[in-house]
Amino acid sequence: MGGSLLRLMVVLLAARSTVSDPEGNAHVDGAPPSKIAVVGAGIGGSATAHFLRQHFGPEVQVDVFEKGEVGGRLATVTVNHNDYESGGTIIHSLNLHMQDFAKQLGLKYRRSVAGKMAVFNGEEMILEETDWYLLDLFRLWWRYGINVIRLQMWVEEIMEKFMRIYKYQAHGYAFSSVEELLDSLGGSSFINMTRRPLSDSLLELGVSQRFIDEVIAPVMRTNYGQNVSIPAFVGAVSLAGAHNNLWAVEGGNKLVCSGLLKMAAANLLKAQVNSVSPTMSGETLQYQLTFSTAAGPLSELYDIVVLATPLQASVGSGVQFQGFTPPFDQLPGSYHSTVATIVHGYLNTSFFGFPDPRLFPFSSILTTEMPDLFFNSVASVCPVNISAGFRRKQPQEAGVYKVFSVQPLDKPQLKTLFRSYYSVQVMEWQAYPHYGSSQGLPPVELHPNLYYLNGIEWAGSAMEMSSVAAKNIALLAYHRWNRQTDMVDQKDLMHRIKTEL
Repeated sequence: MGGSLLRLMVVLLAARSTVSDPEGNAHVDGAPPSKIAVVGAGIGGSATAHFLRQHFGPEVQVDVFEKGEVGGRLATVTVNHNDYESGGTIIHSLNLHMQDFAKQLGLKYRRSVAGKMAVFNGEEMILEETDWYLLDLFRLWWRYGINVIRLQMWVEEIMEKFMRIYKYQAHGYAFSSVEELLDSLGGSSFINMTRRPLSDSLLELGVSQRFIDEVIAPVMRTNYGQNVSIPAFVGAVSLAGAHNNLWAVEGGNKLVCSGLLKMAAANLLKAQVNSVSPTMSGETLQYQLTFSTAAGPLSELYDIVVLATPLQASVGSGVQFQGFTPPFDQLPGSYHSTVATIVHGYLNTSFFGFPDPRLFPFSSILTTEMPDLFFNSVASVCPVNISAGFRRKQPQEAGVYKVFSVQPLDKPQLKTLFRSYYSVQVMEWQAYPHYGSSQGLPPVELHPNLYYLNGIEWAGSAMEMSSVAAKNIALLAYHRWNRQTDMVDQKDLMHRIKTEL
């Protein structure tokens, strides 16, 4: 939602802990695995099923377990006969995996609808976007000076290095941990950025505290519901997405997930996975999954298992690990509770200093971190299906708004933001990691042929980050199964790729 303003400024993105030798039970006779399980059908799980099919071929059975709806945190809500995104909303033009998914699935880009943005500090608008690009640039330069350039250069440098991952993955290279992946892209500086607050990195860069408070903090509050103490790499991912070159899928972003599952010819099981247990069949390690369906409890054996759902206790995945030595259960850390409130009604523009709603020019309002502000952002939203004649509702008309907040809004707060309303729908979920609640990055390999996708979210939470992790795990699982050690955790990959060419 912070994209409108920051498009004037930026262009654009634990330890490793395996409990035993990751290759100790790799298959050696050349036969592919018989059955693979993926737990979770969000963008990460769906993309994993797709990439597993690519690498292991058509004969392998791929089962995808989902206890809720396909899409996970890519979800929609219906208001007045139209569907609106309630979860992941925007995709960057440099998100090459998401771009490729849409192309392969024949999905259309949703038509963008222009709108202006402002930043509110609880008393007044401190930043306002206008219809004149040059005027906006002049205002930014007048208020913040060289801070704009410093931020742009910092984000561009990080994005340029991050884009290397697509070349590495195209050549089949995989990484056994998030740290190894980041190190291959940006060396120790990328890893250090996962351990250092965003505010400290920006101050060291020479960015002013005023710029951090008035521009950076509102974007972090909107995108992650957290402040500038989040890790610098997470913040960079967020700022890379705060740009005008964004898109979304016509009909809803969750269509990517259902499309990938269909393209992968995966078996979708609506079931709650209850436990994962290692079991030996001769010298072959397999995993027994017990799960609950509408027909009752069942169990199956799998050669490879990918967990594409958060395993932190606060999320409540319901998955238990039994029979592992040493034993392990939920991973440390917690997820941040985010509340999205979808309101169909009339915005109270007087609260923002515009008594006459006809004079209110903004479609989205970000907020600074102030004690009395009970919401992070409010924006007029457009349906996932936009007709040729669609126009955004004017403030004097009843429109559909999405409000992000830390806590559910009570009636007095709703009456503060809206003059009146027809309907209110509240979605409260564990949307992102609570950054700072865990030291280090979660492991990718939990046990031989048992993989965890969502550790990537602790470096940066976005649809494309999950897609990158999905590709990495599919490659890693393939190389581990076939004992191709020369394709995992290789150093100086840019040089290796050049010599291969």
